[in-house]
Amino acid sequence: MPVTVKRITLWREDAPNRPGALARVLEPLARAGADLRVVMAYRYPEEKNRAAIELFPITGRRASRAAAEAGLQDSGIPTLLVEGDDRPATGHAIARAIADAGINLAFLVAQVIGGRYSAVIGFDSDADAKRAATLIRKAKPGTKKAR
Repeated sequence: MPVTVKRITLWREDAPNRPGALARVLEPLARAGADLRVVMAYRYPEEKNRAAIELFPITGRRASRAAAEAGLQDSGIPTLLVEGDDRPATGHAIARAIADAGINLAFLVAQVIGGRYSAVIGFDSDADAKRAATLIRKAKPGTKKAR
């Protein structure tokens, strides 16, 4: 199956890092029936009392109202959702293509489940995300030697 690369909007809240913060944010979305594909929650290393919660997708009026109720907003980070069949060295091929173009990553979260990978990749600018999308679609494992 081919690689799919899709521009997405991550919804985000900066929250206190304490028990129940994630559950509090997810509760109104669960009541609204939101079907989330990405949930990321992490503590800031330099501020142990602060955390970020990021979600995708928020679609429809009910989910949008629930997201606002939870304190979520568009993160403003140009982000791609990349999905495809898992093959050895795919991650390296993508990382090398982006690096060779001089594009810096804001973040990357990836996983493999059942022979398919999914990656959420953030960039510094819309232009970088657009260039990276083209490069990711063309990246093939094993086509360039590792440095």
